[in-house]
Amino acid sequence: MKNIKFRIYFNFILALGLLAGNSCTDMLEVEPISTITAAGFWVNEDNANGALSGMYVRFRDQASSNLFVWGEGRSETLSYGLQASEGLERYFLNDVDPNFSGPNWLRMYTVVHDANLIIKYVPGITFNNVANKNRMLAEAYTMRAFLYFTMVRTWGGVPLVVDPTEGYDAEMTFRPRASVEEIFTQIKADLDRALELYPNNNVGTGRAYWSKPSANVLKAEVFLWTGKVLNGGQADFTTALSALNDAQGAGGLGLLPNYDNIFRYSNKGNSEVLFGVRYLDLEAGANYNANMYIRDDEIPPSASDEVKAKLGQGGGLNRWAPSQTIRAQFDERDSRRDASFVEIFVPNNEGGQNYYGSAVRKYRGYVDPSGRRFIDDIIIYRYADLLLLKAEAKNALGQDPSPEMNEIRQRAYGANFDDFRFVNGSREANDEAILQERLFEFAFEGKRWWDLVRFDKAFDKVPSLQARATQRHLLLWPISLGTISLNSRIVQNPGYGN
Repeated sequence: MKNIKFRIYFNFILALGLLAGNSCTDMLEVEPISTITAAGFWVNEDNANGALSGMYVRFRDQASSNLFVWGEGRSETLSYGLQASEGLERYFLNDVDPNFSGPNWLRMYTVVHDANLIIKYVPGITFNNVANKNRMLAEAYTMRAFLYFTMVRTWGGVPLVVDPTEGYDAEMTFRPRASVEEIFTQIKADLDRALELYPNNNVGTGRAYWSKPSANVLKAEVFLWTGKVLNGGQADFTTALSALNDAQGAGGLGLLPNYDNIFRYSNKGNSEVLFGVRYLDLEAGANYNANMYIRDDEIPPSASDEVKAKLGQGGGLNRWAPSQTIRAQFDERDSRRDASFVEIFVPNNEGGQNYYGSAVRKYRGYVDPSGRRFIDDIIIYRYADLLLLKAEAKNALGQDPSPEMNEIRQRAYGANFDDFRFVNGSREANDEAILQERLFEFAFEGKRWWDLVRFDKAFDKVPSLQARATQRHLLLWPISLGTISLNSRIVQNPGYGN
């Protein structure tokens, strides 16, 4: 398995980045570039490897914050922190609008562009080993599928671009939004092509690149979404379960005994990870947990020694923090609780304790002489995902999800497992339990909002939505006014005005 070598390809990536940066905008307005110049990069296997690394570098930029904002910001897991929120409350209050629409799709399309270039040019390059060529193409198809899956869940239909932008004409520059159905047709076709191309079913060392097992987990999530949200029904659930079984057949996968160790900087690419976004010193800035930790000077001296030990040296800014809604749901015997967040209490004059604040510990990084460094890998899929998606697919098909649920709970509760053993019930009761288990297992990993939409529970679970059940348009995000003003063919989502 190859390693990511960003420095080796720096000059190539910089040049390609300039092409990509000038060729895509949030409304897909592009500047002409020379097809001869672009094609000049695609002459040998080294160039192709550089392009692949560049694609992952730009994808990391999205994983640093945007994927988390889109995937969890509007859920019930977050609330106000100790620092100025700088508008982040608009997400968990579900007060987004075309003026404050959250991150736009600009940089997602630069990564789409990278994938499109690979898909177009790599077939014409001679590789020493054709398996390496096929693997590279498979990764590009998988990445493009994931990008469009992220965007279609966020905004609904988006412009569908499957060729690199290498010229200029008005029709290409000002693309309208494709339908949701067209986007999912493309996503499924890309995944089918990727799964044909992967040379084996190995996850591989590092686990910082897409692989056949991680592509199959993505396929399962796609088909669970279309099965539930788009009424694909039993056929889609069957496809999802089959993909998960294929992924589970890969070697070297399993739950780590210690939940906290999954996320540690010193344990990157561990056996639970199927695909993670790699962060290394001097190669990447901080990930999103920097906005959910706590500064040294905000850790109260009167906090307990136990809390101080959990926090260690402070760092980052506590701009948003675990909400009371989620904190109250975790059982004290659940090992995921301490690994996910810490609550801070201070003594009051009556001899009791007052709540002071909380911080997310999951991606807390490590400490060196420069301070706390938030450069843990952001995990896109891990084995627990496979298990709980499998439980969901089995339940949708009327099968017993107990084995998968209890494998997750065994690790979470350890010696107390018998008190939490899952027992198969009705399909509705099982769905509720699976959704709840996903909350505990994946808190602050950027999945909760999309889980709520897929299970159709956003208006039940999110406090800011509980009195707004008739406002179904809120399940999609608004498109920024800037995007629409630059491309008259982009139509705003219903419910958000013109």
